[in-house]
Amino acid sequence: MSTVEVGGVPATDLLYLRDAYLRAFEATVVAADGDRVALDRTAFYPTGGGQPHDLGTLGPLAVTDVRKEGAVVWHTVDGTPPGAGATVQGTVDWDRRHALMRTHTALHILCGVIWHRWGKAVTGGNMEPLSARMDFEFDPLPDGFGATVEALVNDEIAAARPVEVRFVPRDTALEESDLVRTKVSLVPESVPEVRLVDIVGLDTQADGGTHVRSTGEVGRVRVVKTESKGRQNKRIRIEVLDR
Repeated sequence: MSTVEVGGVPATDLLYLRDAYLRAFEATVVAADGDRVALDRTAFYPTGGGQPHDLGTLGPLAVTDVRKEGAVVWHTVDGTPPGAGATVQGTVDWDRRHALMRTHTALHILCGVIWHRWGKAVTGGNMEPLSARMDFEFDPLPDGFGATVEALVNDEIAAARPVEVRFVPRDTALEESDLVRTKVSLVPESVPEVRLVDIVGLDTQADGGTHVRSTGEVGRVRVVKTESKGRQNKRIRIEVLDR
């Protein structure tokens, strides 16, 4: 566990960064503040990077919100939280987590497909379990875009490409040409190591979210709608289906 402290609270060891499939864990409460607690380690993903927070339980208490403040993750619970020093059992709502993993990977597939086919960069996005939107620098959208991109994305899903997570020095990440279009350059200089999510042969991005192990696990993607959000900003809405 990291020993860096923020306001006297030790930094949280982020278990989900290395194992998105971890559903249950044991942790120690290091601080309590009203209806929320900080733990020495957590598998709960906090809201960030366009991905919503996990839900689940800490002991008998429902976890209703998870937020990261600096290096500390705070878990809001429904009830009176345990005090500092208590040992708790955390359980992640797996159905919600896995739906978000599938959705997040689907968005990375979409990014990769659009970059390779049209050379357009992503300008923003957001997701909920099994539905999402993403904006790109199109002006205008090509004819038949929705059907074309849906087919291309589903071809990549059917290819069952491996999705790998790796950690590289920040300087190394900045030198990778495939990452120029992503937000790796926005990673603070104080962060010595960058987490990369690599859909092998398709897309590599600096990313802190949770993903499935293979594109085949996504299921199927449907393009629900395309819309204009400005002269050079077009929005694509998708939903993720089982098959």
